[in-house]
Amino acid sequence: MKIASVYMYDFLAGTLVEDDEGYHFKYDDEYLKRESPEAISLTLPLTENTYDSNVLFPFFDGLIPEGWLLDIAERNWKIDVRDRMSLLLVTCRDCIGAVSIQPIEKSDEKK
Repeated sequence: MKIASVYMYDFLAGTLVEDDEGYHFKYDDEYLKRESPEAISLTLPLTENTYDSNVLFPFFDGLIPEGWLLDIAERNWKIDVRDRMSLLLVTCRDCIGAVSIQPIEKSDEKK
């Protein structure tokens, strides 16, 4: 299982999970209670429900670099180009734009 915190600007917006059943994204309850929360994407409107998908959500997949930048990431971190969640976790910690992805380490999950 791979888990990531999804930030909108500097605020924790939600959690993205990849497990045996696919991908799941859920907005953080505290984020939804903010004065004026923003959806991270038009394709993932604000809701208390969990979004589920068999493939990585197109919004997150679109954050992954392409072309020669993807080649560099694949070579440097030795990640298979088909492992989209791992690529997202290592290349999108400091994305251009409002959204960033921070991996949650296994030891952090239990806290």
